[in-house]
Amino acid sequence: MDILFEDRHVLVVNKPPGLATMGLPAGKPTLLTRLKEFLRNRDAKAGNVYLGIVSRLDVPVGGAVLVAKTSKAAARLAEQFRLRSVNKTYWAVVEDGPRVREGRLRHWLRGDPRFRRVQVSHRGDPDALEAALLVRRLAAQNGLVLLEIELETGRKHQIRVQLSVEGMPILGDRKYGSRRPFGAGIALHARRLAFRHPIDDRLIQVTAPLPPAWRSLGFAANDRDDAQAEP
Repeated sequence: MDILFEDRHVLVVNKPPGLATMGLPAGKPTLLTRLKEFLRNRDAKAGNVYLGIVSRLDVPVGGAVLVAKTSKAAARLAEQFRLRSVNKTYWAVVEDGPRVREGRLRHWLRGDPRFRRVQVSHRGDPDALEAALLVRRLAAQNGLVLLEIELETGRKHQIRVQLSVEGMPILGDRKYGSRRPFGAGIALHARRLAFRHPIDDRLIQVTAPLPPAWRSLGFAANDRDDAQAEP
């Protein structure tokens, strides 16, 4: 387990691409089941280990996942997400081209359960939800562009859909239009997470190092930054 921050109430773990966060049938590995087993063995716990997943990532996406270790912490962190006071920053690699741009993207998204995907709709659709994010271009190399994304809302597949509809499909994301393969999942990574500690209200800021597969993309910014907390 690549644990980025931990105390008695909360932990942040760097999820590898290809692993479900939670919700699979019994016997199939998820981040949640692996974390419980890891903590049970590390801390020599005889009973059940309580963990509450507060933020989730799609299976092919890696990066920082916030987990509560107590029910009180889970409730307070969930409230921060409800109030949109948690800062979530992602990195994505897309193909270079004339449509790669910076700024605020705003769409209305609805689920398509037939194909287990999300599609862009319109404002008047009663089944659609507003999705908004900010895009900033960080670097370009070898025909690829590294983008930084800050979420304003937290919709299913939001980054993947919004970048795709703007002509910027994420590398390796065949579900949403990418034609180029990427060895491990897709080139989308939950890079930074900033939140208030659920008990003492300190600001916690965590940066998740990039997966090894990103090193082949030509971007050198794959160093690991330590977690930071207010004294």
